[in-house]
This record gives sequence, structure tokens and C-alpha cells, in this order.
Amino acid sequence: MSEFDLIIKNVTVVRPDTDTAEPGDIAVSGGKVALVSPDIDASRTARVVDGGGRLAFPGAVDAHQHWGIYNPLDVDARTESRAAAQGGVTTGLTYIRTGQYYLNKGGAYADFFPEVLSLTEGRAHIDHAFHVAPMQNSHLDEIGSLVDDFGVTSFKIFMFYGGYGLHGRSNDQASFLMTPPGERYDLAHFEFVMRALQKVREERPAIADRLSLSLHCETAEIMSAYTRMVEEEGELSGLAAYSASRPPHSEGLAVTIASYLAHETGLPTINLLHLTSAKAMEAALAMSRTFPHIDFRREVTLGHLLSDVETGHPVGGKVNPPLRPREDVEALWRHMLAGDVDWVVSDHACCKDEMKFGEDRDNIFLAKSGFGGAEYLLPGLVSEGRKRGLSDPAVARLLSWNPAQRYGLTAKGTIAPGYDADIALVDPEASWTVRAEDSESTQEYTPFEGMRIDAAVTDVFLRGEQIVESGKVVGEPLGAYVRRA
Repeated sequence: MSEFDLIIKNVTVVRPDTDTAEPGDIAVSGGKVALVSPDIDASRTARVVDGGGRLAFPGAVDAHQHWGIYNPLDVDARTESRAAAQGGVTTGLTYIRTGQYYLNKGGAYADFFPEVLSLTEGRAHIDHAFHVAPMQNSHLDEIGSLVDDFGVTSFKIFMFYGGYGLHGRSNDQASFLMTPPGERYDLAHFEFVMRALQKVREERPAIADRLSLSLHCETAEIMSAYTRMVEEEGELSGLAAYSASRPPHSEGLAVTIASYLAHETGLPTINLLHLTSAKAMEAALAMSRTFPHIDFRREVTLGHLLSDVETGHPVGGKVNPPLRPREDVEALWRHMLAGDVDWVVSDHACCKDEMKFGEDRDNIFLAKSGFGGAEYLLPGLVSEGRKRGLSDPAVARLLSWNPAQRYGLTAKGTIAPGYDADIALVDPEASWTVRAEDSESTQEYTPFEGMRIDAAVTDVFLRGEQIVESGKVVGEPLGAYVRRA
């Protein structure tokens, strides 16, 4: 009987706890990394994979995805997890909430969440977990049971939803959110979410550091006013118009409000999602200095690092918060290289062509928000990062270790004995051009179309089982739901 189930030989092992990558072999047993060492004897296993000198990264933990927002959840779980695997992602954290989209129903999470788990069970090609958004007052009382019964440790607030729709202005948010009569999704609700989560943290000190709150930081009133201005002036179109209609100071203001509420409520574990601009980062760093007792984490998406209002598809690149002008992209990279960014995500939200564009394909304000991109996550960051001086171990921290640690994925995030054998092999010498038709996603377009990427994910292992071989997704879905508490 073999000592190991698998040995991956002849790779350069990239780990987040080092500053250099070292040549070596990786032995796997029982789905875990058993040994990382040079020249492991191949006779100790029945299966050897030759890594061909490629980089071995820990599988990416994509901490921001949306399965089921535009397509049925059970469909997205299968197809979009395949796309994620293409991008070196072995664990996806996807957002879920009551209301329109997703399951298109309101009510208690005690009924809602088991249905979410049922629809995804046995369908995903990657491991996965869910961030949950408390949308109504009764949900505040369910935070503890979501932690205890389902192992959910991360929660979300959409700050602009109180007075703005997913795609633009809205006069009937109660119907959109499916909240009970008389309730408002507003700053007071956000405060009470924080107080409720902090109470749950205090009652569970052993896992308190794993329990965090994430915020989509935009300000509805600013966006409503600026959208009206942009439309009336009529000087801008496409992504430039959308960026101007949701200006960067809307992000900065929301970051500031959220941070003060965290200070007021004593909730120390705050994640500021998909910061897109110099002003948003400025506000986030200022709040860290102002409230040093709050453990802020700052997230950036791959789309906001690779695309801008000129290079993204003029309507297909619509996303919330928007793609920004090139100067904001460069500001994000400066902050990344300075260590101000904690993790990078895809914010993957598959939206098919017909739904995305509708009948008026050129109207940015009528198009749906969001697009896929998990399939480009690891190769895209390696490619652009290397050009800018971002080290491979830094990529491992940004895509794997940091999000795994924050979100309670204690078996994920590095290549070391005892951790899940989630491994992505990357050829840093390969160059290829992004074509939507090559993606496993059901989305028929991509705002990254035609972009050159100078790194390729060739093989991916999930808990030691190969799920991508020579760039192609292989095998049946092996992904499992991961409890984090």
C-alpha cells in the first residue's frame, strides 16, 4: 500500500509565509498536504504528476462571488464553479440574500438557507461557502443560528440598497428587497446589524475573530443626484457615464459612515468590499488611522485592476461600483504594492448577453450590473502583478491566505502539511488572449475580451483530486460546502 495518494513533482512551491518560491515536490494523503520537500521518492505513491517546473500556488480563495443572481442557483453552482476552477480557484465564497434575484423570495433564513444548500449540493466543482445578508429585522435574531446551525461566519450590508436599485434608481425598494411592511433598509438597520453581530461575537469568544461584516460602500443619495446630472447633461456615455453617475466620493462617504458605525457599535471585524478608486482607498486608510481598534480589511477586484472606462466593454463592463478612469486603476495598484490591499477577488456574477443588454444595447443605465471573471483571477493577477513588481508569494497572500484566514477557512490558503491539498499549477511563460468562447461560464461575452494574459493555469487539484488538467475542467463535481464554525 502506498504511503501517499499523490506526489506532484518538479514544481516551484509558492507559499504566502515566505518571500521566495522554492523548487520542490508536494505529497498528498487523505486530501491533505502531507509533505513539501525536494526530491520526494516517487515510489512512495501510486500516482505521480510531473509539474514540469511550473509554479504551484495554493488554490485561490475567491472571497466574492455571486451564484444564482441572474441564473438559477443550481445552474450557476455547476457552470460558474467550472469557470472558477479554470482560474485556479478552489474555494468560492458567494453572497446570498432574500429578496428579488437569487431565490426570489423573502422570509426567514431558517427556511431559506437550507434551500440554498440543497440547490448547490453535489453540483459545484469547487469548495464553497456563503456570506449572508440580514435584510429585515427578524434576520438579526437569526445571526446566531446561522453561525451555530450552518457554520456561516460572514455577513453583508449593501449600503446603497435603501434608496437605490441593483441597476439604477428605484422608487420601490420594499418590493425589490421583499421586506415586511413598515421596515426600512437604512442606516439604522445597518447599525442594528452591527450590534446584533457584535452580540453574537461576544457570546462566542472562541470563534469571535472569524465573525465579520462586509459592506458594499456606496451612497444612494449621491448616486441618485449624480445619475440625474449625467443623464441631463448628456455629455458622457458608456462606462464613463456610469462611473460619473456613481462618483468615487460616494464610496468614500459610505466608507466613512460605515466605519463610524463600527466604532459606535464596537464591532471590530469590518471588511470594505471592492474599493475602486483613489478616494475610496483614501477614506478607508483614513478610517483605519482614526479607529485603530477596528480591524478593517480592504478588498479590490481583478476587474478594477485590469480594466478601466476606456478599455472595458462600453456596456458589458457595467458593474457596481463602476469601473473607473485609468488614474484610479493606477492608484489601486500603488496601494496594492504598498500593502494596503488585503485580498483580490473576482466579484463573479454571470449575466448572459440577453439579460445584460436587453433591447437597447447601448444604454448603460438600462443594462444589468455585474459580469463574470473568476476564470481569469489567478492568471490575471500573476500576469499583471509580475509586470508591476508584485511577487508570487504576495499573490498567494492576496488570493489565498488572507481571505482564508479572515473568513474562517482554517484548512485553506497555503501549501503546507495539514492543509487541504488545494493546488493550482501556473505556467508563467504562457501567453494567451482572452476569448469569451473559451470560458466554462455561460456568459457569452466578457469585458476582458482581447486582453493578453502572460500566465496560464494548467492544472488544479481540489483536496488532492485533479479538477483541471491541461487547462480543461475534468471529472464530476467534487466541491463541498464548508462550515466555518
